[in-house]
Amino acid sequence: MTLTMSMERNRNETSVSTFVLLGLSDEKEVQRVLFPVFLGIYLMTLIWNLGLIIVIRMNSHLHTPMYFFLSFLSFLDICYSSSNSPRMLSDFLKDEKNISFIACATQYFIGCWMGQAECCILATMAYDRFVGIGRPLQYSSIMAPGLCHKLIAGAYGSGFLGSLVQTVSCFRLYYCGPNIIPNFYCDVTQIISLSCSDSHISQMILSLESIFVGFGSFLVIILSHAIIVASILKLSSIKGSAKAFNTCASHLVVVTIFYSTSLFMYLHPNSSHSKKQNKVLSVFYVILIPMLNPVIYSFRNKEIKEALKRMTKRVTHLFP
Repeated sequence: MTLTMSMERNRNETSVSTFVLLGLSDEKEVQRVLFPVFLGIYLMTLIWNLGLIIVIRMNSHLHTPMYFFLSFLSFLDICYSSSNSPRMLSDFLKDEKNISFIACATQYFIGCWMGQAECCILATMAYDRFVGIGRPLQYSSIMAPGLCHKLIAGAYGSGFLGSLVQTVSCFRLYYCGPNIIPNFYCDVTQIISLSCSDSHISQMILSLESIFVGFGSFLVIILSHAIIVASILKLSSIKGSAKAFNTCASHLVVVTIFYSTSLFMYLHPNSSHSKKQNKVLSVFYVILIPMLNPVIYSFRNKEIKEALKRMTKRVTHLFP
């Protein structure tokens, strides 16, 4: 009994209460240069995504399922970026980049929630385009407002539950010694490697969720676009084929960037070279993709461009 109490006391005394984020660079001069760059990226992420949401909400022409899902994707990108960027920006101005155990768990939980929900919404958007192009006459009845709300609730709900399971399984582990995370945010794969206890169950949960959520969503996207391509090839009109392809092109670009970056991040071998590469991929995945998504969707979209022009005219009339 005395031995057990002594072991528990010693365990509590040596347990890790904070982690240390190494960040992108430990050189102060580099950090001073990076701070305004990433501050600008974060502000543009907020402005572009929030602007896209406002444009969609204020224009009745854009009150369709496709733009409904797009507005929620923009909201996810704002939340995902905000779970990591402010912390990274504040760390640029600090000598010690410590993050508490609870803060690290919270950051990971929000980021994982938003990431898994984004996988589901990208799959939902692919299904929406499949119905729009493959079954145009039944589109309004299939993609009814009730179903759209259920799909969004399902995406957010599944992301929440998946993130909760991953966070609990990861942060219930015992951390006793090394507490340095070689990145600018709490990456679960790097955190689990610091554990002093058996992490096989946590790694198995992480792998299973990656397969079910990540690969499952990707499979839905691939199948949907395969059927879309087959439907486009059946169209006799070249103009109709081009229009149908344009509605899917932006989504395909976003999906390609999102999944290719995540695959490179989590499938490369663990080495000193890969750690540097992992930081670059993390910046792209965590910081740049949320900024690029609204730009990609708006760049070739005539309806959004016309809506922006109408809003600009309204503003100029109100404030001549």
